[in-house]
Amino acid sequence: MALFIWKDEYSVGISSIDEEHKKLVSLLNELHSSMLSASAHSILEKLLTELSEYTIYHFKNEENLMKDHKYPKYEEQKKYHKFFTDKIATYLEDFKNGKIFITVELLFFLKDWLINHINGIDKQYSDFFIERGVK
Repeated sequence: MALFIWKDEYSVGISSIDEEHKKLVSLLNELHSSMLSASAHSILEKLLTELSEYTIYHFKNEENLMKDHKYPKYEEQKKYHKFFTDKIATYLEDFKNGKIFITVELLFFLKDWLINHINGIDKQYSDFFIERGVK
């Protein structure tokens, strides 16, 4: 059973961003599935690393789009992005050092944060970018 099912209501109306969001959802589901099947520590570490790296990649793309189009809430978005990437980096370091395990609670935190971020903060830029021809 998937942790996170993509719904059309999560779409921000910009195909490249939606595809990146779907990739984040897929990575969370893969991490969840591996955790449930008691995969080796090295596999979980690899997946958590991939999630961390892809999150940075995705946020960089969003921020570049915001800078290119002079999005007025760029700095606010950047702060949210930094919070999340720092949080994942801390989880990854703690996991590598044996301080934490991948738990359902951790995955639900990541899922809920992503849903709230997409439906709250990211949806704020939809009309702004669409009006400027970003699809």
